[in-house]
Amino acid sequence: MPDTTEAVVVSSRRSRAPEQTRRAIIDAAIAEFSEKGFSGGRVDDIAARTATTKRMIYYYFGSKEQLYTAVLEEKYGEMRAAEQALHLDELPVREAMIRLVEVTFDHHHNHPEFVRLVAVENIHEARHVSASPTIRGRNEAVIGTLRGLLARGQAEGVFRTGVEPFDLHMLISSFCFHRVANRHTLGAIFGQDLRNPAITARQRAMVVESVLRYLQP
Repeated sequence: MPDTTEAVVVSSRRSRAPEQTRRAIIDAAIAEFSEKGFSGGRVDDIAARTATTKRMIYYYFGSKEQLYTAVLEEKYGEMRAAEQALHLDELPVREAMIRLVEVTFDHHHNHPEFVRLVAVENIHEARHVSASPTIRGRNEAVIGTLRGLLARGQAEGVFRTGVEPFDLHMLISSFCFHRVANRHTLGAIFGQDLRNPAITARQRAMVVESVLRYLQP
């Protein structure tokens, strides 16, 4: 009789193979597009970064455009997942706002490839983002999160009234994005290495304080 345990293991490996191949392609495409942009990134080079072929990439993703969109969906999804993992509803509202600002800062700092991809997509006037219901749907969640925190903070007298959730989102993300997107020019002009732990810690505290002061009644 065949070894049923061995058969199960073989079946499990086969079922994971497509998932692992897709994961490898996405990882390679993130590196390629974040380094060279959409126009400069080549499917041949993405295939060369993996143990797969150009033909296999098209099998999984259909086209370069669809692969690039999948990369954007992945990177935006990671940002939103990091926010959701905070379980902000379970925290006091002021602490919840602090944690949201901190995780936004940390995610941008630790994932410069995300910042580069967003910058590239703005060069293309958000063509791929606009065509992705997934990205739009997931990013609406952060506005809902901020709306809920603001309402809770206002009810408790912790936050002032009249704050638009979208404006607050821009306030939080703009500094976090700018310091990563422009770290090379800022470094060249001002001689500051924005990856320096002391500078990073100082600026992280600064953006948290800025948001709290803005929200103060």
